[in-house]
Amino acid sequence: MKTRLKLLFLAIAVVATTSTFAQKKEIKTSESTINWTGKKVTGSHTGTLNLSEGFLVFDGDNITGGEFVVDMTSLAVTDLEAGKGKEKLEGHLSSDDFFGIANHKNAKLVVTKTKKTDKGHIVAGDLTIKGKTNPIKFILAVNGGTASTTLKVDRTKYDIKYGSGSFFDNLGDKAISDEFELAVSLKM
Repeated sequence: MKTRLKLLFLAIAVVATTSTFAQKKEIKTSESTINWTGKKVTGSHTGTLNLSEGFLVFDGDNITGGEFVVDMTSLAVTDLEAGKGKEKLEGHLSSDDFFGIANHKNAKLVVTKTKKTDKGHIVAGDLTIKGKTNPIKFILAVNGGTASTTLKVDRTKYDIKYGSGSFFDNLGDKAISDEFELAVSLKM
């Protein structure tokens, strides 16, 4: 009996010292930010989006998974004032020309693979916007309870072609860049 008990304690000790447990860290959505920038030939526009929910899974200090849902109905323009084009641009970005928010209220990122490097975590994932899913890759810096990244998204991969010089000729100074940028700060 004593030998079995010793073996049991030994087995527990070995498991406890050699294995780590994945930890799911919920994102504090009210403290996290998503800022977007869209560029065109004659300038740019900026705005914000809200995160509905999200989490990262860690095994030690390695990210092993995660998922994020963005509330597309929260899309706001920040570089224009009310009554001076803000509502018009928000309406156009919400329309089917761009994000089709009436039918696609959320965007989603699912982390599929990660690799820790000296520059941060290289994150590969599946990004769904406007019902279309495509792979995306970016570097996520994690510092304590904060994670941040700046990434570029090619909107044409999500069937957002309005004003794209890749699809339409003779746009001149009406051309809009195919990529938009997201600056994301997550609080855990």
